[in-house]
Amino acid sequence: MTWIRWCRWLRLTSNALERSGASPHKLKLELTASTVIGKVEDTIERMHQLKALGISFAMDDFGTGYSSLQYLKRLPLDQIKIDQSFVRDLHQDPDDMAIVETIIAMGRSLGLNVIAEGVETMEHWRYLNAHQCHAYQGYYFCKPVPAEEMAKHCLAPPPMLS
Repeated sequence: MTWIRWCRWLRLTSNALERSGASPHKLKLELTASTVIGKVEDTIERMHQLKALGISFAMDDFGTGYSSLQYLKRLPLDQIKIDQSFVRDLHQDPDDMAIVETIIAMGRSLGLNVIAEGVETMEHWRYLNAHQCHAYQGYYFCKPVPAEEMAKHCLAPPPMLS
């Protein structure tokens, strides 16, 4: 994307947020390391411009593909998402346990929120919670549902997570 096109896109994004009345502080853009490869400097600059609007960023599928500690250091991220491939076999694979614990500790040390993807059992949730991961996505909480059903689900009292 050329600089002129980027400036136009940024202006359109800002205008769309203003017209919609949506709070940019409630908008989080997720990116994978592969989207950054080869254009790190441009990506960092653009992310800073979007952050100035109030938009936050998450690194999705952290620990897979082209994930790099260099990205954690340089990108203006707010959150990293532990890839579900590490969570899936958490209780059968000591290497997955070590990787998950390391990602959580590293994220917390860098002041990043950490979310675990693929939380499908109470055992997953208990392990992650015990290791101070406090955000989760997965079928343990809710499988994909139509919007109407999700609205009912969100308005219902929360389940007990004992």
